[in-house]
Amino acid sequence: MSFKVRGPNASSGMGVADQSKNAFLELQRKKVHRYVIFKIDEKKKEVVVEKTGDPAESYDDFTAALPENDCRYAVYDFDFVTPENCQKSKIFFIAWSPAVSRIRAKMLYATSKDRFKRELDGIHYEIQATDPTEMDLEVIRDRAH
Repeated sequence: MSFKVRGPNASSGMGVADQSKNAFLELQRKKVHRYVIFKIDEKKKEVVVEKTGDPAESYDDFTAALPENDCRYAVYDFDFVTPENCQKSKIFFIAWSPAVSRIRAKMLYATSKDRFKRELDGIHYEIQATDPTEMDLEVIRDRAH
């Protein structure tokens, strides 16, 4: 019996482009972005930046930037004030996998998520969402407090 050796498959996860790591660091340390949306480039076999949001953009701008019918990863820098009147910021990792997206895309994003997340040191909370109600602003607020 012989086995064919093939290149990376869906279970091995994707590589992470340096641009993706750098965009996350800019969000985390320099506050250059409010959010970063990542997508998997299947040809390059890596996670790349699809879109960044300016610090002035709102959560509604962020959710509007996510595709309705395809999977994405995203990080969102959520600013809030504590009951003690302290300004705080928490970084959310969102695995967006809408119910209507292709099964292959869902599997690819699910199997690559942990490896990608390990590259982004400093995430406070993770949310997996299959429809917008699972990641609305109230969900984010509740998790942050």
